[in-house]
Amino acid sequence: MFATIRTAVTFIVFSLATPALADEVVLTVSGAVEAPAEGSAWEFDMVDLKSLPAERFETTTIWTEGPQQFEGVPLVVLLDHVGATGSTIRAVALNDYAVSIPVADAVEGGPIVAYGRNGDEMSVRDKGPLWIVYPFDDNEIYKSEEYYSRSIWQLDRIELVTEN
Repeated sequence: MFATIRTAVTFIVFSLATPALADEVVLTVSGAVEAPAEGSAWEFDMVDLKSLPAERFETTTIWTEGPQQFEGVPLVVLLDHVGATGSTIRAVALNDYAVSIPVADAVEGGPIVAYGRNGDEMSVRDKGPLWIVYPFDDNEIYKSEEYYSRSIWQLDRIELVTEN
């Protein structure tokens, strides 16, 4: 019995400390989007995300120490890729924590869906595998509680919502 518990605990700890596998779905995008070739939602693994145009920037955050370099898909590129028509992004984390982000935030030089930090993929323990990050140091408007609250880590779902 103790061996089973030890094995289970080891597996959980290992999965929290390791980045996502290349063929594991890490992001599902649904709602007001063009239907993908199969199904009603877009499913991305890490290879799919890394095949999209990427951006890299350095910024400080209120959750990390010192400047951090983030790399990922610009939110505007991701939304264009899925044919988003919604007005609001409902971003949901692995633990079902959710935030609302206006689609208007998805601009060039704006937030990215980061899959890398300081040259490494992010594990769940390190706020990964995905994190919507704004370039806080590049625009003073981003240095506010309004934008900090939209920066969601352990992201695994995006739903595009059309609000009347």
